[in-house]
Amino acid sequence: MTEITSRQIGELLRQRRERLNPADCGLPVTARRRTPGLRREEVAELAGISVDWYVRLEQGRDSLPSRATVDALAKALRLTPADQAHLNSLAFGPPRRRFEKETVPPHLIEMVNGMNVPAYIIGARFDVLCWNRHAVKLFRDYAKIPAKQRNSLYQMFTAPEMKERYPHWEQEARGALESFRINYDFWSDAPEFKELVEELKGLSPDFRRWWREHGIRIRSSGEKVMRHPTLGTIKTAYATFQTNDDPRLTLVIYGQPKRRAARRRS
Repeated sequence: MTEITSRQIGELLRQRRERLNPADCGLPVTARRRTPGLRREEVAELAGISVDWYVRLEQGRDSLPSRATVDALAKALRLTPADQAHLNSLAFGPPRRRFEKETVPPHLIEMVNGMNVPAYIIGARFDVLCWNRHAVKLFRDYAKIPAKQRNSLYQMFTAPEMKERYPHWEQEARGALESFRINYDFWSDAPEFKELVEELKGLSPDFRRWWREHGIRIRSSGEKVMRHPTLGTIKTAYATFQTNDDPRLTLVIYGQPKRRAARRRS
């Protein structure tokens, strides 16, 4: 385990410890607590490990030797299944695999082009692989973006117009990052994924800060509010679907955008 990985494990443990409510863990709540969450010694006791060892783990000075220890910490910290999978990936690493950029089958491209609503397909790295004319009208012409930058995560954090387009940009950007992190855990040994993350760390202070928080979020559907250059402020629903042709391909479909009525000022 590398020093960087040990530090990431420490960051994750500290983040999740500070989010916990002592009462939810059956611990007494006293007025003496000056910091949020559980104390380190409380987590160590719940996990059945020594306080000194847990402190070293949070400080990135030690490694996790067994899955039993990971399971005990996951239980003590009330980790979600996604969080525990992320901790496993950091502690033991994903199986080595080679990444090759996806190719969209012609019949899927034809299907996307035939839809009468905005739709596009992204790959595991969030590269935008194909799109229809309605997606161009709603977002932009992806063909005019350099191929290397034709990536929804890259655009969210580097394109200046994104903060103007999304009134709740922080929520959208964090959601995209935390959704991407699930894929990153699976492909973290692939240079293409590492290079994207390191480039975004250098280009965006927000990405760099939020990446250290180890947030995980599964987003399959919902609603977005956007400021459109011709339609004004709009609201649209969206849903995502994995394809059977290649599970790495995700089809993203948007509903018809609806204008939001301007709020009256009293």
